[in-house]
Amino acid sequence: MKTLSSIVSTQRFCLAAPKPLVIVPTMGALHAGHAALLKRARLLAGKKGTVVATLFVNPTQFGPNEDLSRYPRPFSKDQTLCRKLGVDLLFAPEANAMYAPDSSTWVDESQVSQGLCGGTRPGHFRGVCTVVLKLFQICQPTTAVFGKKDFQQCAVIARMVRDLFLPVRLVFADTVREPDGLALSSRNAYLTPDERAQAVVLQGALQEARTAFSAGQTSAIKLSKLIEKRVATAPIARLDYIAIVDGSTLRPVKTVTAGSVAALAVFFGRTRLIDNLHF
Repeated sequence: MKTLSSIVSTQRFCLAAPKPLVIVPTMGALHAGHAALLKRARLLAGKKGTVVATLFVNPTQFGPNEDLSRYPRPFSKDQTLCRKLGVDLLFAPEANAMYAPDSSTWVDESQVSQGLCGGTRPGHFRGVCTVVLKLFQICQPTTAVFGKKDFQQCAVIARMVRDLFLPVRLVFADTVREPDGLALSSRNAYLTPDERAQAVVLQGALQEARTAFSAGQTSAIKLSKLIEKRVATAPIARLDYIAIVDGSTLRPVKTVTAGSVAALAVFFGRTRLIDNLHF
């Protein structure tokens, strides 16, 4: 496996690399969820293709009061995992290489990025779209693999790819979970033992809503209240948002149907976790 930080060297590597070229964009602090994405990428690339993992903690998708400075950065551990999983190139640029001091060009998706995380984290998806487009431009991938845990991010990137006619196939992989249902996230490392024990309420609340829906409840308001009530059983949980939306447009719905999505974000101490469920 080759590790590069230079944009020019990475462009040259990817231009000459055997195709298909499959990219997995990450912010590092890799866990079993990322491992599943990298394994999927290896399958998609085949023995003759190329897998590129990118590792970049993107400063422009963090707000002023968010966790950029304390975001975990275990580079050696991430590098070892990538090598073990058959990654051909680990691209790990510095922030000053990805963003010039007078950088002034941004990619701003203005529909599916509204509401949910886009509503409570202003500017977040502008940072996501901008850095993902830059990574696509540098690596020129055939295919890109993302995880469904970041459901809104998948929708935003899909809209950007469609609207800008980007020649990349998107693959969205299922969320990987702990045995107790908690979605794997790099931010789980922040949780204290008590916070970790209470964080299982996220999946419990969503599954309770699914059970109610299966029993005939279709009111988005009532199902949202059900989720909120269950989250409130965790004493330290602080709700950021709960929303039930159309799975395609991400607009709020009044009546839940197959294809609707329940999404939530909850703070446990200083750590903000997200999860979602497709009805």
